[in-house]
Amino acid sequence: MPAPHDPALSDAELAQLERLLDKIPAPAEPLDVMMLDGFLCGVLLQPRAVPEAQWWPHVLDVDGRSVPLGFDVEPLRALVRRRHAQLDQAIRERQWFDPWVFELDEEDDPLEAVMPWVAGFATAMEFFPALMRNDSPELVEPLAVLYRCFDPEDLEDADALLEVIEELEPPQDLAEAVEALVSSTLLLADVTRPLASTRPPRPRRAGPPARKRH
Repeated sequence: MPAPHDPALSDAELAQLERLLDKIPAPAEPLDVMMLDGFLCGVLLQPRAVPEAQWWPHVLDVDGRSVPLGFDVEPLRALVRRRHAQLDQAIRERQWFDPWVFELDEEDDPLEAVMPWVAGFATAMEFFPALMRNDSPELVEPLAVLYRCFDPEDLEDADALLEVIEELEPPQDLAEAVEALVSSTLLLADVTRPLASTRPPRPRRAGPPARKRH
C-alpha cells in the first residue's frame, strides 16, 4: 500500500483515472470517479477495516462481477489505492479533504452535484452494511445530511432519517454542500472509528448542518 503522505492525485492523474475507468470493457459497469470517491469513504467508515480484496471488485463493476480476462487493472489499482490512502489518513486524523463532485452552474441545485458521491457512499453501505447496522443515535443526522439528495420515496424503512431530512435547510451553494459531505463523513467516523482517548481531535472546517426555521 502507498505511504499516507503520498501527494494528492493531480488533475492529470484524476483525468487518467477517469479514462481508465471508462476503458473497462462491458459487461462490467465500473464506478465513475465521483461514485468511487464516495464509495471509498463508505468503505473506510466501516467499524472494521474492509480488505482490499473485498472492496476492489466493486470499483471495476458495481456488482463485483469479474472483468474480462486480459484487461490490465494495475494502473487503475495504483491510482485508486493512493486515493484510498489519502482518504484514510484524512478520516483517521479528522482532517478536511476535497470530495470529487460535479461543478454545476450557479442556478442548479447543489445537491445534484453531490448526488453521485452519495450514490457511491450508498453503494458501499449496500455491500458493507456494518455501519448501517449500528443503532447509535449519533449516526442519524450525518446520514440524513448525506441521503437528503435522494428522493424520499427511495428511502424505504428509513423513518428516522426522513424525519431529520425534513428539518434540514438545503445547501445554499456547492461549497456548502461539499462542506456538509466532509463534516458528515467525519461525524460518522467519530462513531465507527473513534479517536483514541489520548489523542485530541483535530479541528474541522464544517459546523453542524442548518435546520429549518419554523
